[in-house]
Parts: sequence; structure tokens; C-alpha cells
Amino acid sequence: MHKTSAWPLALIYAALIVFASLYPFEGWRAQGIDPLVFLLAPLPPAYWTGFDLAINVAGYAPLGFLLVLALLRSGRGRAAVRWSALAGALLSLSMEFLQIYLPQRVPSNLDLALNAFGTLAGALSAALLERLGAIDRWSDVRQRWFVPDASGGLVLLALWPPALLFPAAVPFGLGQVLERLETALATLLDDTPFSGWLPLHGAALEPLSLGSELLCVTLGLLIPCLLGYCVIHRQAGRRALFALGVIALGAVLTALSAALSWGPAHAWGWLDLPARFGVGAALALAWLLLALPRRTCAAMLLLALAWHLALLNQAPTSAYFAQTQQVWEQGRFIRFYGLSQWLGWLWPYATLLYVLLLVSRRVGSTFAINQ
Repeated sequence: MHKTSAWPLALIYAALIVFASLYPFEGWRAQGIDPLVFLLAPLPPAYWTGFDLAINVAGYAPLGFLLVLALLRSGRGRAAVRWSALAGALLSLSMEFLQIYLPQRVPSNLDLALNAFGTLAGALSAALLERLGAIDRWSDVRQRWFVPDASGGLVLLALWPPALLFPAAVPFGLGQVLERLETALATLLDDTPFSGWLPLHGAALEPLSLGSELLCVTLGLLIPCLLGYCVIHRQAGRRALFALGVIALGAVLTALSAALSWGPAHAWGWLDLPARFGVGAALALAWLLLALPRRTCAAMLLLALAWHLALLNQAPTSAYFAQTQQVWEQGRFIRFYGLSQWLGWLWPYATLLYVLLLVSRRVGSTFAINQ
């Protein structure tokens, strides 16, 4: 048995599938249809696209991969592929069954078959990699690169890229929720005795200045770098390579998000002057902090998170950002709209909780290893 991040990643991924399958969680009602009628529907259905086929297979493949990996790493490798494929098929069946009660969703036996196939494909891929020795090599890499208690940080780092896919008002500006939270609470408490309890802003929120935007971009990229430094052994070369990879990946995913929202011609439209300087400043700071101890990196990460969230939540979202949200909500990305949006909202706060736990540990804890 080995310590593995595959179990929490598999559980989180399963939860994300549930979220994406049942979003927007509104309008639940019985529609007078036999809940299992979709199982006996003719194949293929009347309406389907190549995008639907690909996304149903690709959406469940990581689940099968992670489940097999978790079983193998936990010493339960016997029949790992069969159990993982069965779990994915049952999860898909449950989601299709529940979609009968959501008017905005359409259950499909084709989706069920493709989801089951995707899970099986992912499971077989993990089993093949294990047979070829790739899983053992990853274990060696993890042991050389990361500290023993790195699982939580690795899970958060794995969730950061998909969180960037939903367009943000400021590049890399995850966690801007205050304005939307206040609006939601006002709507929820409207015409109730509690509506007067809501705090009111004395003045309208002001847009970020160019300097504040530059700082938000810098901190938004520096935060995952510092998170990586908290779980990577204190070796400057490896940390430098990691920081370079994080910043390059962040830029590519932000460009992909812009391309999905506005078209390929606008993929790099977000890279204005503050964003360019912010990316360069993040890279420079990440390299300057390479030699810091892990505990100091955690303290700096806590400071960077607090500063970043305070800046973002003191500014309103722009009209262009609202238009971008509408494009995502009404387009083919409806399946991922809520999923990626919630990841973008919650990732900084989950990271904040994680780093608070890190800095609160006593000196004699496992976090003090390799100081």
C-alpha cells in the first residue's frame, strides 16, 4: 500500500460529474414519464452531435483512470478494472435516471453507454500504465519531488487548471464572489424580516485601477507557485521548473478560455499591458522565492491569498464579463458552466483552509520535514 492522492481526486471528480450532470438543480418535478423509458429508446437518438459523443466518453475516462489508480495504490488491485467500470456505469445510470426529473436535461441511453465506455477506457489505460511500470515510475518521481504529506496540495494543484477554464473578470482572478453572494442573499431574504440585516455598501464598488489589476494578475499566478513550494522538496531547480510550468499552463488555459468565449481570434485578447506586466512580475517573484523554507512559503501563501481575495472582492464585475457569462451559459458549455464556475469560486477558499491547517501545525509535525 502507498499513500496516494488518487482517492481524494476520484471522489472529487465523481462529485464534479454529479454537479455537471444535474446543473442547474432547478425545476425538479415528476413529468409523468416512466423513469426508465430512456433505457429502451432506439439507438442512436434523434438528436446527437460529435461533440456530445466525444464529451461523454472523455468526461468519464478520468474517473475510471483515478479509481483504478487508487485501488492499485491502496493494495486492492485485484479486479480493479471491473470494479471501477461498474462504479462508473452505476454513477452514469443514476445521473441519467435523475435527469428525468429535470426539464432542462434529457436522459439518454447513448449517454449511458458512452459514459460506461469512457470509464472502462480510463480504467484500462491506468491498468496498462501500471503493467508498463509507469505508475511505479510516478511513485519514484513523487518521492523525489514531493514531501510525504503532499496529497492535499497535489489535489488542489490538480483542480487549479480546470478552475481557470471559466472566464474570470480579471485574468487568474479566482474567488471573486462577494458581489454575487450579496445579490443572492438579497434575493433570498427579499420580503422577509431578515432583509434589513444585510450590510449595505456606502458607495458603489469601484473598478480596479491598472495597478490593482496588475497586482491581482501577479498574485493569481504566484499563489499556485507558492502552493507548489509548500509540497515540493526545498530544491531550487525543481521549484524553478515547476513555477515556469505553472505560469505557462495558466497563460495557455486563460487563452483557451478566451478562445472558447469569444473565438480563436481573441484567444490572447486578455493579455493587455497590466496582464503582461503581472505575468512577468509573477515569474520574477516565483524565482526570487525559490530558496524559502516550506513553512515560510505557507505563510507567504496565506498573505497572498488574503490580499488577492480582498482586492478582487472590492471591485465589481464588468459588463463585458457578464456578457461572457451569458455566452457560456447559453452555448454548448452549459454542461460545464456551473462546474467550472464553482471551481473558480471555491478554489482559493479551499486553498486558504488548506494553508491555514499547514501554518497551524506545531514545529514537531510532519510539515517540519526538510526545513
